[in-house]
Amino acid sequence: MPFIRTDTNVTISDAACKSLKEQMGRAIALIPGKSESWLMLEFNGDKAMYFAGSDAPLVMAEVTIFGGASDAAYDALTAKLTKIFSETLSVDPGRIYIKYAETGHWGWNGGNF
Repeated sequence: MPFIRTDTNVTISDAACKSLKEQMGRAIALIPGKSESWLMLEFNGDKAMYFAGSDAPLVMAEVTIFGGASDAAYDALTAKLTKIFSETLSVDPGRIYIKYAETGHWGWNGGNF
């Protein structure tokens, strides 16, 4: 199950939220074996956030997946998510950061994968 948490100091309109959901649902397939059918998303807009002393628009996304993926798959997803955030939220790519975490334990439906 992939989970992507997005924190930004930008307002995320309902239309932008829907667009992000749809685009990220397709983008997660860049990680082999992952699909929108198990994707969980969290969007947190209007946060007090700073980078390099500036509150100019920025995004910090955290992608957690069950298992792992290749460097090439992460590179492809980073490029795609950066494009999605840049175009949908008007954030400069140089102010978009994406953190990856792999987990071998994920609980669901009263048990673990």
